[in-house]
Amino acid sequence: MSKTGVTELETTTALPPAKRGFGARLGAHFKKWWWVHLIIFIAVFLIILLPVVYVAYPKIAQDQVNDSTLNITSMVIADPTPESFHLTQTQVIGSKSSYHPKIYSFLASVSLLGSAHAFTSVQVPEVKSKDGAEVNVDQVVDLSNADAFGDFAQAVMLNEEVELNIYGKPKLQEGSLPKSTVTYNKTVTMKGLNKLTGFDVTEFHIMLTPENGRNMNGTVYIPNPSVMTITMGNVTLDLSVAGQPMGYSYLDDLVLKPGNNTIPMTSNVNQSAIISLVTSSSNPYKDGVVPFTISGNSSVYDGKQLPYFTQALAANNLTVNLNVTKALAEIGIKL
Repeated sequence: MSKTGVTELETTTALPPAKRGFGARLGAHFKKWWWVHLIIFIAVFLIILLPVVYVAYPKIAQDQVNDSTLNITSMVIADPTPESFHLTQTQVIGSKSSYHPKIYSFLASVSLLGSAHAFTSVQVPEVKSKDGAEVNVDQVVDLSNADAFGDFAQAVMLNEEVELNIYGKPKLQEGSLPKSTVTYNKTVTMKGLNKLTGFDVTEFHIMLTPENGRNMNGTVYIPNPSVMTITMGNVTLDLSVAGQPMGYSYLDDLVLKPGNNTIPMTSNVNQSAIISLVTSSSNPYKDGVVPFTISGNSSVYDGKQLPYFTQALAANNLTVNLNVTKALAEIGIKL
């Protein structure tokens, strides 16, 4: 600097601004474009969630229904008519699933497995599906096909086991997930009457004075290995020996319950024909024990014939050995 008073100007050079770090820049980006990222997140979430809810969840629900089991522990058929009956039934659900959806009430068709026609429809009540859950049905059901129910009744009579098909389209819901419609198609195996194996006339007596046209009474034993209680009304049975008609037996107000049944029996038999049979020179029953064939004739409840039970009874012939000589001796007739 000279002494002439010329002022020397000092110049200051500006420094470039410091660069921001990655975190700061990223924060600024999200601060500016947060709404874009929110839209992307929602879109990705929905892309993942919607197939799970509307594709995977219904499939899982259907698989769980398919894997479950159904067991009928009690069935009561009461107040039968040719077109309907009162059904009281307990079913138990079997399931190993960790899912326990609510199954809403639905209409289920019921048929004998393999039959082309359902014989009735049952309104199944709402139930929480879990292992051991009970489904209780108590309603009057109409027979949509009485012939199909006759085939079911006959199958119950003749077989050790019988299979029912239960079919419907219920809605179910797990928690807050949307309802899903599934196909309920179950085969249920039940014990049948197995041809009434073990049936026996445990005692019978000839009546010297007939009552209401009936000249014999006694007791029959009817085993019922099934879980079914069946109201059959007044049952009439045909009696024959070697193809020759010998009369009728009657089981009045018959209700067949699970287990052992001891039922009063009355009969109207052709006593002279029986005596002639055991006293003839060609008598094949020298010991007086005669094999009677018993076949179903009719089932009548409240004055109306029940064709489906009549069909079942007629399909099953029974043979019992009766000591006629002993019964005659009781009334003083010795052969």
